[in-house]
Amino acid sequence: MKKNMGGVDRMIRIIIAAIIAVLYFLDKIPGTLGIVLLVAAGVFLLTSFINFCPLYAVLGINTGKK
Repeated sequence: MKKNMGGVDRMIRIIIAAIIAVLYFLDKIPGTLGIVLLVAAGVFLLTSFINFCPLYAVLGINTGKK
């Protein structure tokens, strides 16, 4: 896997994931929607840590330094 994410993109994903997690655990996002968003937050964290987004690869997007 070739890295295709830049630092700013990674930080934005981590912040969004943290916000979703906090809202879920404070019961502001209940039920099935909360679980779906929590899974999405997990995907955001995973892709941030490995610096690779499969959707970016399919679309040909690279936010990293060239």
